[in-house]
Amino acid sequence: MTMAERHDTRTAGNPDAAVKDPDEWVTGDEPPTAAQESYLRTLAREAGEEVPEGLTKAEASRRIDELQAETGRGA
Repeated sequence: MTMAERHDTRTAGNPDAAVKDPDEWVTGDEPPTAAQESYLRTLAREAGEEVPEGLTKAEASRRIDELQAETGRGA
């Protein structure tokens, strides 16, 4: 499970829970969580990139996955 997938509150604390694609999240259109924003800023800084403004929770999750792969932090 990637860090971004862990941000879906339906799986928080339950590593055996089914993980849905961010596009299927009921709350995917909401603003990112504080944890997502913090982790995204950390990854972007390590990758030398900017964090776009106005991301949704689902978009932040996808960007986290991309940056994890780019920085080598992905599982």
